[in-house]
Amino acid sequence: METNSGNRCSHENQPPTSSNNANKDQSTENEVFVNCAEISWHEIRRQWVGDRSQKSKRMPREPIMSWTTTYEDLLCSTEPFQQSIPLAEMVDFLVDIWHEEGLYD
Repeated sequence: METNSGNRCSHENQPPTSSNNANKDQSTENEVFVNCAEISWHEIRRQWVGDRSQKSKRMPREPIMSWTTTYEDLLCSTEPFQQSIPLAEMVDFLVDIWHEEGLYD
């Protein structure tokens, strides 16, 4: 989608002008719809996320959990992991376990 950061949304708070129907028909034919909410959303998102083009692409890292780790290994261990496990890795692990047990289709 194209975002136009021009100030075309400034007319929102202005009261409607009264004119005859012929003028309204002509003016609406020439106007292009500008989604001011979308423009605002993109601007706020850009501020929140930052400029993603400046960020370096991260190389995929090695999984923290071993491929031989079982669900029982996780449940029976009382020791914390040596380093935190990324959410995506844990979700992949659990989905694989659920597929094996027939719990996830």
